[in-house]
Amino acid sequence: MLDPHLLRTELDHVKKELMRRNFVLDADTYAALETQRKAIQITTQELQNQRNSGSKLIGQAKAKGDDVQPLMDEIQHLGDLLKTAETELADVQAKMSEIAEGIPNILDSSVPNGKSEEDNQEIYRWGDVPAFNFTPKDHVDLGEKLKGINFELGVKIASARFVVLTGALARLQRAIIQLMLDTHLNDHGYEETYVPFLANAESLRGTGQLPKFEADLFKASDSPALYLIPTAEVPVTNIVRDTIVDAKALPLKYVCHSPCFRSEAGAYGRDVRGMIRQHQFEKVELVQIVRPEDSQQTHEELTQHAENILKKLKLPYRKVLLCAGDTGFSSSKTYDLEVWLPGQGAYREISSCSNFKDFQARRLQARWRNPETGKPELVHTLNGSGLAAGRTLIAVMENYQDAQGSVRVPEALQPYMGGLKVIEGRV
Repeated sequence: MLDPHLLRTELDHVKKELMRRNFVLDADTYAALETQRKAIQITTQELQNQRNSGSKLIGQAKAKGDDVQPLMDEIQHLGDLLKTAETELADVQAKMSEIAEGIPNILDSSVPNGKSEEDNQEIYRWGDVPAFNFTPKDHVDLGEKLKGINFELGVKIASARFVVLTGALARLQRAIIQLMLDTHLNDHGYEETYVPFLANAESLRGTGQLPKFEADLFKASDSPALYLIPTAEVPVTNIVRDTIVDAKALPLKYVCHSPCFRSEAGAYGRDVRGMIRQHQFEKVELVQIVRPEDSQQTHEELTQHAENILKKLKLPYRKVLLCAGDTGFSSSKTYDLEVWLPGQGAYREISSCSNFKDFQARRLQARWRNPETGKPELVHTLNGSGLAAGRTLIAVMENYQDAQGSVRVPEALQPYMGGLKVIEGRV
């Protein structure tokens, strides 16, 4: 959520900045509500002062033995007026909050202009795209050859966009997850955390999924309202909700493996083949809570942590800076890491690493106590996939395939696979 002071004092500037996102802020409506809020608040304060003064007069009149009934009637009248004003104020504030909750974050000045992913800015590429002397298969055909990926069973058990992994491919995904966790724990200094896979509405509102993106969620219950988590970002970032973190504890660095559940509302027709876009998938999430002055450098470092997994697996990828029109609602700046998929002949997203600055923290009331001022201030939050396990499995299968449809196990994963070096096709 944006700073309310910014909306009050620099509304035209905010409107101009949001135009970069193709987001049109109804500034006139918000300004009118702000004017109304100020007027009602002044009235409320005046009524409170009058009631307080009247209460004192009643005390003085009682001490003198005077008739206090007229004063009490006046106090009652002021109380009724005050109650009406407070109700009106609450109504106006609720309308302003509803508007504010739907306003995306202001973009960092380094984010390039653009309307869609076609306008994203490639930063660099790493690794050599494999050259095959045969036509490479995609993971769907490879999975069929290896008899380890079954989409029909996913449909039978649940519905479309679910999958069943068996045998060596199920183990390979588990190995990928274990490599990620060990790397982030041992090499990058994160603390592993285990969290609920259900989140309440307050948690999802804190990280920005609610109210705007409820259609993308799977709701598990109404009373209480609980949702399957779309990413571990939600429960992990909410660890610091309504807290004041000691300055000495920062940065907080969490790594969390979890399933993720997304309804993919509006995504039907996109990536219907295979495991690219599923309702359920595994991910290793990186979350950092930092001092505001450290978030820019932390964003670069966190992205490098995700890149290191791709480097360990020797998977060619590229780093992309998302343009204004493609940057997510809560993010001020996002890097995507896109891995090369030979079966598609294209780079596809495998990680998004974002700096939210104080946007989520304001919703969460996540703060730290600045030792220089002694006062609580908002932290900055960041997160990124380190990486999406299913898409990493796809990338390994497609980049390490041979002409017979077998898949070589990357050297970094062999210790987690009991020394297995090749996953052979199964008859």
